[in-house]
Amino acid sequence: MSQTVNPATLVVLGGFVLAFIFGAVANKTNFCTMGAISDVVNMAHWGRIRMWLLTIAVAVVGTNLLYYFEQIDLSKSLYYRSTVPWLSLVLGGAIFGVGMTIASGCANKNLVRLGGGSVRSLVVLVFGAISAYMTLKGLFGQWRASYLDPVSIDLGALGLSNQSVAHLLAKLSGVSDKAALLLAGGAVGLGLLVFVFKDRRFRTNLSHVIGSIVLGLLIVMAWYLTGHIGFGENPETLETIYFATNTRTLESFSFVAPTAFSLELLMLWTDKSLHVTFGIATVVGVVLGSFSYAASTSQFRWEGFASLEDLRTHLLGAVLMGFGGVTAIGCTIGQGLSGVSTLSVGSLIALTGIVGGAVATMKWQEWRA
Repeated sequence: MSQTVNPATLVVLGGFVLAFIFGAVANKTNFCTMGAISDVVNMAHWGRIRMWLLTIAVAVVGTNLLYYFEQIDLSKSLYYRSTVPWLSLVLGGAIFGVGMTIASGCANKNLVRLGGGSVRSLVVLVFGAISAYMTLKGLFGQWRASYLDPVSIDLGALGLSNQSVAHLLAKLSGVSDKAALLLAGGAVGLGLLVFVFKDRRFRTNLSHVIGSIVLGLLIVMAWYLTGHIGFGENPETLETIYFATNTRTLESFSFVAPTAFSLELLMLWTDKSLHVTFGIATVVGVVLGSFSYAASTSQFRWEGFASLEDLRTHLLGAVLMGFGGVTAIGCTIGQGLSGVSTLSVGSLIALTGIVGGAVATMKWQEWRA
């Protein structure tokens, strides 16, 4: 089949299908990182956090097994770079956390809500995409590249080839990289599973358990799609490349930069140098998957802004999310699930910033109220 069908087509169509399922499951289970954090901060309820952590556990184990059995090469991913721009990761993550809190959800949640009929989420996504594009290639990007990204740690100078926890473990313990990969992935996965399933209430919630497992497996399948099926020889240049990804390497789900690329494609549709990519396909897939679930269960409802103040708040949140998501090299999905699934130190730093920014904003909102 790979000889008759363009790998780029397989990656795009496969990404759409995986994202369609992701959107439907996320809508059904009310999967939301910001909502999960809010449940803990405001109500001391850990149900949705456990769902999120179970998704991470499945993604970590599955992704590292793919790497262990050489089905994908994570060393070529963005998350394994030997340079760690720690200031961009911390600050970008914190800004994204603030933005998603005041915009009532991260990029993924707004895509899911858009599929359910939220015009408010459409506005958030458009302004978030503009801000993200400005951070990639525009004015905000100049600030990021000049002042934030240069503040980094060069792991190569310390004798490290990448920033994975497994590689650090191998260097510190003296075990082989492959053995360290199994140890690190197994320890993280097992630790998360023990924490998640020790709660009887969560164990009996089959919808959340099954939903979390499916979402985690979708992260793994996306890595396999772009890193294995989409990896091959370009018939035009005879170079070995990753087909149909914006980063020109293997990817899994992430939704901030892809919304910017989606907007760019719509605005410059006649530019023949632009094509539908894996990331763009996943943006469309999540919306349509969520719409499919909402329509089939009679939950589709048009939703707008409650007031002018509500509009202003969400616009500010959208701009902060766009800037923060690109600066931190990912969002709650791009870093919080896909990045963390690789056990990247940078992803853990970014996720810490996201959670910290969200918690601080929620505490401020509580104090203000």
